[in-house]
Amino acid sequence: MVAAHKKFPMPKAEGYLPVLVGAVKNYKPGIEYQRDDEGDNISFKNPSYNELTAVYWAWKNLKDVDAIGLVHYRRLFFDTKPYNLENVMNVQKIEDLLKQYDVILPKVRNYYIETNYSHYIHAHHKEPLDETRKVIKEFYPDYLSSFDTIMRRRKAHMFNMFVMKRDTFNSYCEFIFCVLKKVENRVDIADYSVQEKRVFGYISELLMDVWLDTTKQRYTEVKWEQLGGKNNFKKAVFLLKRKMGIRTQTHFK
Repeated sequence: MVAAHKKFPMPKAEGYLPVLVGAVKNYKPGIEYQRDDEGDNISFKNPSYNELTAVYWAWKNLKDVDAIGLVHYRRLFFDTKPYNLENVMNVQKIEDLLKQYDVILPKVRNYYIETNYSHYIHAHHKEPLDETRKVIKEFYPDYLSSFDTIMRRRKAHMFNMFVMKRDTFNSYCEFIFCVLKKVENRVDIADYSVQEKRVFGYISELLMDVWLDTTKQRYTEVKWEQLGGKNNFKKAVFLLKRKMGIRTQTHFK
């Protein structure tokens, strides 16, 4: 799946399925993508679940496939240069990798000066992430040690990008959607900004490694690139602003 919230140029390669996320609100005539509001779906939760509404749609509605993956309209997997829509990772390469591994992920993102936990709470409200730990401790205790380990790390597999074998994908979805639903029921985000209301999508990025670490999945990392470039200067300024408002860590010292 290639998640998008409106019409964008898409890969033409075999196996890529453009999916309109938040289609219950975002659909406009002329967008001929698969909609995430068909069948069993949570399309209406897109403002807080982000691209996970496409993941949920696939989990519940794509039955006759051996593997399922997700990339974004600008963030894609590549095997070689040039990094453009005509040179995305092809189905044959993916099939070859899945003969050896259960999960294909983007290369890990390093934070160096911050842990995953401190990086998160310096950019977002900390309550939902702390509540996530409580939910895992109460309902998924086998995952708690991995959760704490991941929060202390200074690197993570981000962006909710992956390809997984079908059974592996089912395991992943059962964990993240059950956890997020419980956190959603405990946290009031009514006063959050539009950006911060994307909270459950943000938290799910960290839950990926919690699930990987606990279930001991066989995974490999591949090159990803963001088409259209990255504004590293703006990101650096944002990082400094976050650090100026540093908060006290809990649980993960």
